[in-house]
Amino acid sequence: MAVCSAYTTQSLNSTCSISTPAKTHLGFHQKQVVFYRRSSKRGGSGSGSCVITCSAGDSQTVVIGLAADSGCGKSTFMRRLTSVFGGAAEPPKGGNPDSNTLISDMTTVICLDDYHSLDRTGRKEKGVTALDPRANDFDLMYEQVKAIKSGVAVDKPIYNHVTGLLDPPELIKPPKILVIEGLHPMFDERVRDLLDFSIYLDISNEVKFAWKIQRDMAERGHSLESIKASIEARKPDFDAYIDPQKKYADAVIEVLPTQLIPDDNEGKVLRVRLIMKEGVKHFSPVYLFDEGSTISWIPCGRKLTCSYPGIKFHYGPDTYFGNEVSILEMDGQFDRLDELIYVESHLSNISTKFYGEVTQQMLKHADFPGSNNGTGLFQTIVGLKIRDLYEQITSSKTAAPLEATKA
Repeated sequence: MAVCSAYTTQSLNSTCSISTPAKTHLGFHQKQVVFYRRSSKRGGSGSGSCVITCSAGDSQTVVIGLAADSGCGKSTFMRRLTSVFGGAAEPPKGGNPDSNTLISDMTTVICLDDYHSLDRTGRKEKGVTALDPRANDFDLMYEQVKAIKSGVAVDKPIYNHVTGLLDPPELIKPPKILVIEGLHPMFDERVRDLLDFSIYLDISNEVKFAWKIQRDMAERGHSLESIKASIEARKPDFDAYIDPQKKYADAVIEVLPTQLIPDDNEGKVLRVRLIMKEGVKHFSPVYLFDEGSTISWIPCGRKLTCSYPGIKFHYGPDTYFGNEVSILEMDGQFDRLDELIYVESHLSNISTKFYGEVTQQMLKHADFPGSNNGTGLFQTIVGLKIRDLYEQITSSKTAAPLEATKA
C-alpha cells in the first residue's frame, strides 16, 4: 500500500516530472511525482502543480519472523523455506562479501544481528552479550522493517561476523516476502506487530548441549569444559530475553531427546513437536487422521522402513502459554526418505500443491541436517504453510479493490 503526501506549488510549464530518489534520515528511499496544471481562465492566477511524495510500491511485503538461539538450525530452515518459493538464496550480487542477507526469487532474508548497536569490542567493554537488548537498536529495526513492509527500500546496517565490526550499510529493496531471522524478532512489541507469521525454534538444553559437543569437539577441537562454560555464560541472557519469545510464536518447532531410548543423551535420535496456534489468520494447523482427536500412531513397518528404536507419531489438542494449540509430534527417524510418502498421505492441511510434494522437498534436500527426522519434516511443512499464507494474503489484497469497485 502506498503512503503518499501531496502539496501544491506554482509552475509555469510542463505537465509531469519525476524527481530522483531522495533518502530520509532513517535510510528510506522515496520518489516524488510532480503533476502540473495550467489555468484555463483568462486573468487566472497562473499555473500550479501538485507534488506527490510516494513512499511505497503497489503491493505490501509479507513479513515472517524466525526466532532461535545461535546454532539451532535457523540457516537450514531458511534454505528449506526459500526453496519452497523457488530459486537459490544468495548474498546480494556485487555487495559486501560478508553480508548476512540472502536473496532469492521471491524472498529476502535479513539477519537481525545487523541491528547490533555495539560491535564485538563495544559489547566486551560494556560487559553485555549480543542477546542483551542493550546491544541492539530496536528503534531502527522497527522503522526499517516497517518501511520494507510498506514497499520502501532501506539502507540496512551490516554486522560483520568475521571482524565483529559494524560495516557500511547495504540497500535492501522490498521483496514479496521478507524473513527476519535472529535472536529478537518477537522481542519488541512494535516489530512483533509487523509480522504476518512467526516461528520459534525451541531446542531443549539437552539436545543443544549434545549438538554443541558434536560440533565443537569434533570440528573445532574445543574441550568439554570450554563448551560447558560457553553454554552456561549465555544461559542467563537466553532465559531472560530469547526464550520468552516463544509464547508469541504462531508455530513452534520443539526439539527434545527421544523417549524411545531410555536415558539417551547422545542427541542423535530426536522427538520433535510442531506446536501450532489455533485461530491464526490464513493458517490452519496440520492434523493427523482426524482433526481435533488425540491419536498415537506407530506406522506399519512394512510400509516405512525404520531401524531401532523405530518411529512413533502423536497428535492432539493442547494449551501452550494459555493459547489453544494443536500439536503434531514425531519421535524417531527415517531410514528411507522415499517412503515418507506413506506418512505424508496420512497428514492433512499440509498445503501441498500436489500429492507427494512434502516427500519431494525432503528428497531434494536429503543432505540437509535433520532430513531423517522430525526437524526436517516439520520445517518443510511450515515452509509450505507459509507459501499458502502468502498466497492467501496476496489474493485477499487483490480482491479488496475489486470488491470496492463493485460497491
